Amino acid sequence: MPFATIRGIRMYYERAGSGRPVLFLNGSQGDLRMRPGPFEGPVGQHFDLLAHDQRGLGQTEKPEHAYSMADYAEDAAALLDHVGWESCAVMGVSFGGMVAQELAVRHPKRIERLVLCCTSSGGRGSPSYPLHELQELSDEERLLRSLELSDRRMDADWRKSNPEAFARVREMMAKRGAVGAGEPGREMGARHQLEARRHHDVYDRLPKATMPTLVCAGRYDGIAPLANSEAIASQLPDATLEVFEGGHLFLVQDPRAHECIVGFLGEDGA
Repeated sequence: MPFATIRGIRMYYERAGSGRPVLFLNGSQGDLRMRPGPFEGPVGQHFDLLAHDQRGLGQTEKPEHAYSMADYAEDAAALLDHVGWESCAVMGVSFGGMVAQELAVRHPKRIERLVLCCTSSGGRGSPSYPLHELQELSDEERLLRSLELSDRRMDADWRKSNPEAFARVREMMAKRGAVGAGEPGREMGARHQLEARRHHDVYDRLPKATMPTLVCAGRYDGIAPLANSEAIASQLPDATLEVFEGGHLFLVQDPRAHECIVGFLGEDGA
């Protein structure tokens, strides 16, 4: 798979499929080596999908200086230039949804349709949970707290009553966390990404994003609560809000989610 020099850093990206061009923006500490990934899902099966490891993450270079949300948005715009896309649809999940919002207000003419999943605007629209605060916990404490935040129903009582389901979720989270473990710069890059996330604030600029937008939220999300998605939708000129039965991982919890997203992205000529 290809690497490219994007805004002075060596970036890893993948592209596959056919149909409407769609840029996918991954979440915090996202790594395209994690499975399942965007190319294995319904969006990857229906569209010409482009995705990259964002700066500091995965196989992309990890600069030692601080990163900003503007850096992430301009990286994405430069990647579009690299592959020759003047415009495309954009789907951002969690942190990727924050990047997508920043990209949308900076380059609105380059985005045909926008999907924002389990994300927040920051500022007066409220931030997502401060994940950087979890870094000081032990591995076990971080895993359990992450689980509770990802779905508010998965508390200690749920874990006790559903040991097999808990074991499956725990195994999935552990496997994803192990990808890239021990690689040079991994922890530093993740810290820089979380610090950029900490300062995300696009709420007052969202009216600049005039493209049709689908805002997707999980009803039980403790990382990006439903109220945060409601705030985003209220600021966008052409937004539809959809609420799904799940938490931060509603994309794998509610089968209706991908059906809704594929349908939205496919409108107007995919």
